Amino acid sequence: MNALKFLYLNKKQMNLNAIAKPLYYLLFLSVLFTSCNGQENSTALTEKVNEPISLKTGYPNIIKNKATSEHQSVYCSLQDKAGNIWFGTTGDGVYSFDGKLFTHYTVKDGLSHNNVYCLLEDKASNIWFGTTDGISIYEPSSSLKTGGKKITPIKLPENFTPSSNNDWYGNANATKKTVWSILQDKKGTIWIGTGDGLFCHEPSAEVNASPKVFTPFLDNYLLVNKENLHLKMIDCMLEDKSGNIWFGSGMPPGMEGICKYDGKTLVSFKPEHEGWIRNIIETKNGDLLFTTRRKGICRYDGKNFTYETQPAGVIPSSMMSCFEDTKGNTWYTSDYGKQLNDTLGGLWKYDGKIMTKYSAKDGLTSNAVFMVFEDRGGNIWIGTRNMGLYRFDGKQFTNFSE
Repeated sequence: MNALKFLYLNKKQMNLNAIAKPLYYLLFLSVLFTSCNGQENSTALTEKVNEPISLKTGYPNIIKNKATSEHQSVYCSLQDKAGNIWFGTTGDGVYSFDGKLFTHYTVKDGLSHNNVYCLLEDKASNIWFGTTDGISIYEPSSSLKTGGKKITPIKLPENFTPSSNNDWYGNANATKKTVWSILQDKKGTIWIGTGDGLFCHEPSAEVNASPKVFTPFLDNYLLVNKENLHLKMIDCMLEDKSGNIWFGSGMPPGMEGICKYDGKTLVSFKPEHEGWIRNIIETKNGDLLFTTRRKGICRYDGKNFTYETQPAGVIPSSMMSCFEDTKGNTWYTSDYGKQLNDTLGGLWKYDGKIMTKYSAKDGLTSNAVFMVFEDRGGNIWIGTRNMGLYRFDGKQFTNFSE
């Protein structure tokens, strides 16, 4: 734990009464000594893998540090069965929000890497984290065996980890073992999209097995794959209401477009030759919306692919994701660009008639929006570049970054 953060937060907590202050002061000194002593030995990635999560102090906001840059963003999110909201970031690990305080986890707490691109809560209430360096998992049930809930890196099998020294695609964060997407289907199978292919994990096949079993999906001898698809760089996945599983192929060496698996056959679609898919959602009426890299939002109604009209002032290549809330509104997020005639980024809501843009005048101070998510209370959460996190209650934005 950062001692300065602890001091900052506890100054407020210590303002109780004169009798309680000495007790808090002794507690602070004890934790401060432990924190500083731990920092001296935190260079090894596995040093604090077994640190109990329940002992970590929460914060009222996500706290940026001096090293935070525009390349660090709040990138993904989920709300677990217990009501906690998890936020994965690119560069600053993961945060859990219990409705009042944020708890921060990094490689010191068991994450295999601080770049977190996807999150999943499985049927057993375990939380999976897809990172630049494979997978880590938070298992609440482990507290019965170990005396504390932990995040643990999963040792990856040889068929998951690249055999060659050339591990990366384009940059150090886009590696062959980067996990871009995770999905658990209705049957319980967990699908893992990596830079080097698609893998399946069946929890029912391994009772207390270690390491966990990952099977390359394309090794299934019953699979019909006439197009010889490789399923690399799977950015997103979705199981539709009919049980079909859709894969969005990402940047090179992906670029295989929209891929569909119906339980037997694997096929690919490239509407207007678009091969890079960023995001997939299923709307209440059963249509699928795909956010593409170059052409914006594409709709599939079960028969045809058609491109949606983009919000005014947005170039299609800046669209990052779309989301449909419980009221039927569709939200669109856009990153900013620095090229000539590029968009200035932003967040939009479409209620079926009116397209509303939210910006700094509404309280959204960052226009580089990556994530949009709705919690069970109907609040909309927005994640942006520079570690920005906002909550929109339908009337105003609350900034949770400082």
